Amino acid sequence: MLIRVEAVQDAVSGNYYVAIYHPEDAPQPFVTTAPRYHSAAAAEHDAIAILAAGLNEADAAANSTPASQPSRKPGGA
Repeated sequence: MLIRVEAVQDAVSGNYYVAIYHPEDAPQPFVTTAPRYHSAAAAEHDAIAILAAGLNEADAAANSTPASQPSRKPGGA
């Protein structure tokens, strides 16, 4: 899955918002944030942090043992 992340300056407020495009060549963004960032760098940094946190949560969920299934020790014990 490829996405495109852009920091875009809002014409009204002058602040920046994040636009995420999926697929990466889509003409319109899949999702945007509110224009709350004072710089493009701040918007991009926050977008990366949000994506990284989401990926870390997904990875942790995929590697955890469900509570309903106790972990098994090697050797059938």
